[in-house]
Amino acid sequence: MPVALSIAIPLVLAAVLISSAVAKFRTPDDLAGWRELGVPASLRREWLRRVHPWAELLLGAALALLGGWLGLAAALVAVALMVSYTILVARVLARSESASCACFGTRKGVTRVTVVRNIWLTMLAVTTAAVIWATPLFGGALAAGIPQFAWLVALAAAAVTTALVLWPDGPAAATETPPATAPGGSAVDDELDYIRTRTPAVPVMQADGTVVNLRTLAARKPILLLAVSSMCGACESVVAKRGEWRELLPEVDVRLLLAEPADLSPWTEHDEPQSLHDVEDYVAGSIENWGTPTAVLLGADGMLAGGPITGDLGVARLVDDIYESLHGERPARERSAS
Repeated sequence: MPVALSIAIPLVLAAVLISSAVAKFRTPDDLAGWRELGVPASLRREWLRRVHPWAELLLGAALALLGGWLGLAAALVAVALMVSYTILVARVLARSESASCACFGTRKGVTRVTVVRNIWLTMLAVTTAAVIWATPLFGGALAAGIPQFAWLVALAAAAVTTALVLWPDGPAAATETPPATAPGGSAVDDELDYIRTRTPAVPVMQADGTVVNLRTLAARKPILLLAVSSMCGACESVVAKRGEWRELLPEVDVRLLLAEPADLSPWTEHDEPQSLHDVEDYVAGSIENWGTPTAVLLGADGMLAGGPITGDLGVARLVDDIYESLHGERPARERSAS
């Protein structure tokens, strides 16, 4: 293995990790962001969120200052970290084109470039694990010094890495809630114009296998659709609160909308209000290609009455807005919290 690689590649990866840590110190993420990215619930802990940038900083320093078996151990940790990052962004992009992450501090949209960037960083980590053993045990690549010919390798790797890290990703997913309207159709905030459109007359399947027309179903009673997926980490809190929201809004059918067949989803509800299953994605395709979780209020008059709004926090705000439109005040729990 060329000496240039054993020196240059670990330093490039170390620089990426250290810059990522500094960015996270400047613009910290929150646990809601981790949920949106699909971080497993067992890892969504406040102390882990606080430790995360420090761990990246220490790992970057280890890659620059350690070699031999110590450097190899650090490099293997970096490989596991980069593989995890890549899996997370790939899964969240597959779920939604409006997803975002705070991978380098500032929250940006997750795009195909984000996935390519993380694959590249994973390749750097694997290469680092393959070459770092050749550097001094204490001092690592930094102590070994970079021969003149190694600068070409370092600059090339650094240029590609910088381009992928700083690529202008798409904007972060919007989480502002459109003004909700009461199930009858009156707007909550007259100063904001919510353009109502027709509820799509598309077929959806109930948990019992009955196929119904969505617009016809909503004509019986207004429906708050909660579009969720069992593969979505941020959906867990929305599903967990559905019972509370049903008690809060007896005037509305709060129903789960799942893109999974009834016999395959762990969140299928056979009791009324039954979950709705839209395997062909007719509903989102007729309203807006949304990510999960998303909420949309279907009025009994055949028109959309609120939403769609994506994100667990946005969904909760929409529920509170609907309650306020019906009762003239925010829910008691929200008033007491403020």
